[in-house]
Amino acid sequence: MANYNPYENMLDVLDKAAQVLGYQKEDYEFVRYPERELTVSIPIRMDDGHVEVFSGYRVQHSTARGAAKGGIRFHPQSDENEVKALAAWMTIKNAIGNIPYGGAKGGIRVDPHKLSARELERLTRGYVRKIYPIIGPDKDVPAPDVNTNGQIMAWIADEYAALSGSWQPGVVTGKPLATGGSLGRNEATGRGLLFTLETWCEKNHKDIRNLTMAVQGFGNVGSVGALLMHQEGVKITTIGDINGTWHNPRGLDIEAMYVYANSHGRSLKGYTEEGAEIIPDSELFSQDVDVLFMAALENQLNGSTMEKVKAPLILEGANGPTTEEADAYFEKKGIEVLPDVMSNVGGVVGSYFEWVQNRTGYYWTEAEYNERLQKKMREAYEDVYALKEKYHVTYRLAAYMLALQRVVEAQNTRGFLG
Repeated sequence: MANYNPYENMLDVLDKAAQVLGYQKEDYEFVRYPERELTVSIPIRMDDGHVEVFSGYRVQHSTARGAAKGGIRFHPQSDENEVKALAAWMTIKNAIGNIPYGGAKGGIRVDPHKLSARELERLTRGYVRKIYPIIGPDKDVPAPDVNTNGQIMAWIADEYAALSGSWQPGVVTGKPLATGGSLGRNEATGRGLLFTLETWCEKNHKDIRNLTMAVQGFGNVGSVGALLMHQEGVKITTIGDINGTWHNPRGLDIEAMYVYANSHGRSLKGYTEEGAEIIPDSELFSQDVDVLFMAALENQLNGSTMEKVKAPLILEGANGPTTEEADAYFEKKGIEVLPDVMSNVGGVVGSYFEWVQNRTGYYWTEAEYNERLQKKMREAYEDVYALKEKYHVTYRLAAYMLALQRVVEAQNTRGFLG
């Protein structure tokens, strides 16, 4: 879908949410535009001596409810429209989670797998030097995203300290424990998705132990989410990652797959299991399961894949995996979608917890962290569900309505200049 623009997709849903709420354009027009868009060029001397220049982005969509907050991804297809959409989704997500942040996102157009560790560190530090004026613990707080991790966050925190003259771990979240990270943070997105699915089961009088599932994506979100759901009794028959799609009708050995992927650079390449077969990637969507768990990249469920879906429930772990066209199709077919902005909010709620601990200098146990996370995830679900039932709309539209209400109220209370 070459013409697909994720930001336009976001605006369409936002406008529908405003319409249902009875808002006029002037009531929320400011939410349709990012507050700040920064594009930078990052020259790096590569290990062989030649210089390459990489394009980087940081978009701050909204600071109405607090400091901008959102991850940084390293990906060869990263561009301005993608980062703008992801930043807007962070505004929506943070408002749904009811945490004191606005929305932001960053990206560098690069395939990090083609860089050495030294090149990756130089690129990361170069990016921080370019975006330094607009980030900070009270201004904009980055975090990991696609192809970034705790090590990269530690480099960001260190470079920021070198530039600012003081160690401020709250400038970035998703750090290793040794540099101010939080127990439970690495599993927060996946665990939050489990809490979302558990709440859905309660609402629909289902036993989670009777559910079957297919999973697209086996990075941090997909692997942790799948492992935790498997441990609660969900039978996962199909898992696809960039290297292929594995299928076992009796249920895959998720523990073995998790261990294998984490010892092979988060990749399932070369994985074998008795009773499992490799099937065409396109068959993942058509699996006859109860839940389709989307944990790869955006725009996966679209006009060419949506009609293959047989699962009555879609759980969105990735950001923006479903296009507007597919969303409308699923609503028409009675397929329920638990949207990204509600379901995967555990990641940023977990980042908020880390930030709070960094700011106070007091660190929680993992049990305390997970207990707080469960409370926040259930509150977010209940708040969205209340609007869904009141207005008879989808979960996604209700989620956008909730977020829009909170962002508009915050901005109106703060006031406008002009």
